[in-house]
This record gives sequence, structure tokens and C-alpha cells, in this order.
Amino acid sequence: MIFVYQSRFISPRLRNGMCFIDLSHEITSAMTVYPGFPEPRIGVYLSHEDSRSHYDGKAEFLINEIEFVCSIGTYLDAPSHRHKGMSSINQLALHKLAGLPGVVVDGRRNQNGSVDIDADDLDGKAVLVRTGWDSKWMTDEYWKSPPYLSDETVKKLIERGAALVGVDWGNVDNTGNPERPAHTRLLENEILIVENMRNLAGLDGDFRFYAIPLRIDTASFPIRAFAQLENL
Repeated sequence: MIFVYQSRFISPRLRNGMCFIDLSHEITSAMTVYPGFPEPRIGVYLSHEDSRSHYDGKAEFLINEIEFVCSIGTYLDAPSHRHKGMSSINQLALHKLAGLPGVVVDGRRNQNGSVDIDADDLDGKAVLVRTGWDSKWMTDEYWKSPPYLSDETVKKLIERGAALVGVDWGNVDNTGNPERPAHTRLLENEILIVENMRNLAGLDGDFRFYAIPLRIDTASFPIRAFAQLENL
């Protein structure tokens, strides 16, 4: 099933025949986080009621505050996440984040948990690896023996010129391997990584992919990931 992002002002099917599919998890105070990470804290800095005195009782505003580890929810890894001195989130060019030609490939899980893919034309594309693991999101099973990219898959992504790789589980690496070879090799080749994606089950055909973080000096950051479909 395809879940289409809907606005109260914009129809999911626009006049020019496009629609958008949301591929990111919502960030909440009770969300699933990587084991050992603190849960995000989403609170109120200034409530509607408390703000009225600032505006002579003629207006009121809600101002929130949030505290979280940057690798949370659906998030983007920049090369500096693994390699000191390489690009951080704020240094990434917009053409690497917005409007990338996208392709969804089915991940074939091996007995050891690693994932292989069959794909040829990856040059300059956002390659989204679909396993269905996102169905376990917000359960205890999500972080237990999750998939990870095989060495062969990482090699294929590099040799065939992928611009970005996204996965519908929590880590491109086998977390039992402290060398983190997938992060190491992908990011040193400036292939961006998006983890904890969702809604890839019904995504096929041609689309444009967007992975938009704030412009902030950090190595990773949550994003609103979405696909733009055309000519529906």
C-alpha cells in the first residue's frame, strides 16, 4: 500500500500529475531509538497561555523545544560521520539531496543476515533497498538481528556510481562488526546514507528522491525523506 503525504491545503495529486510519498518515520517522545541512545525530549519552551503577556494579551504563540541525538528516526549520514575532515550536513550541495533519480531494489537476505541486491543502472541514483523490516518499527524486534549490506552490495553501489543508499532498517552495517565496513567504504566514496526508512513496499517505477535535513554543522541529522512521483 502507498501512503501519500497529504496537506490540508494541497491535494496529494497535484495539477501537474505529481504526488509525494512520505518515506520517513515520525519523531515522537516515545519512539524507537538505537539501543543505548536516549529518547528524544519534545517539550514546550513557551505555551500559548504564557506567551500572551509578551503581546499585551492580543496574541499568543506556542514555542517548542526539542533535545535528541542526531542519529534518530529517518536520518542522513554525511561523510564526516565516519571520516574526519570530510563534508558535514551543512556542506552538502542541494543537488545531492533533492530531486535525485530514485530506484527501489529488493534486498535478498542471506543466512548470515547480510543483504544482496540485483541492480545494474545505479549511476547518480538514490538506491533504496527494500526488505520490509520497517514493519517492525516501534517493536522490540526492530533492533534484534536486523539486516545489513553485504560486502558485495557495498562494492556494487560504489562501482556502479550510486549517489545515495537508503535502507528500511536501522544500520547499513552489521553492528557486531566494530570496523563498520559499509559506512567506511560508502562515505569515503561520498555515497550518502539514509537509515530507518519506511513505505518502500509500494514504491516502484520512476521517481525523484528527496532527503532534506536542516542546514546544520553536524555529521548526521533527521530528515523528511520522500519520493516524488510523476505522470500518474
